Amino acid sequence: QVQLVESGGGLVQPGGSLRLSCAASGSIFSINAMGWYRQPPGKERELVATITTGGSTNYEDSVKGRFTISRDNAKNTVYLQMNSLKPEDTAVYYCNADRVRSTPLHFGMTYWGKGTLVTVSS
Repeated sequence: QVQLVESGGGLVQPGGSLRLSCAASGSIFSINAMGWYRQPPGKERELVATITTGGSTNYEDSVKGRFTISRDNAKNTVYLQMNSLKPEDTAVYYCNADRVRSTPLHFGMTYWGKGTLVTVSS
C-alpha cells in the first residue's frame, strides 16, 4: 500500500507565497509522473502541474510563471512553490502519483493524497 501525505497549505494574502510538499511512502519501486491538482470551491478538480521522473514539467496556463513544481526522486517527494498567489488560486490541492510500481514487473497504480486547503484572501 502507498500513501501520499500533503503539507504546506494555509491562509495567505494575495501576492504571497506558499510551498506545498507531498511525500509518498510504502512499497515503492518507482513512480512515473507526480503532480498537483486542485479543486476550487464549487468546481471540478483541475490539473495544476506535473513532473516526470526525468524532470519534464507541464503547467496549467493560469499558473505558468507563478508556480514551480519540483521533485526529489530519492525521497519520493514532490513540491509546489506557489508565488504571486491570487484569490482564484483558492482550492483544495491534491497530490497525485502516477504508475507507482511496487516491483519491476508491477504495471503500477495511481494514488491520490487527501488534499490540503490553500486560501488566498486579505
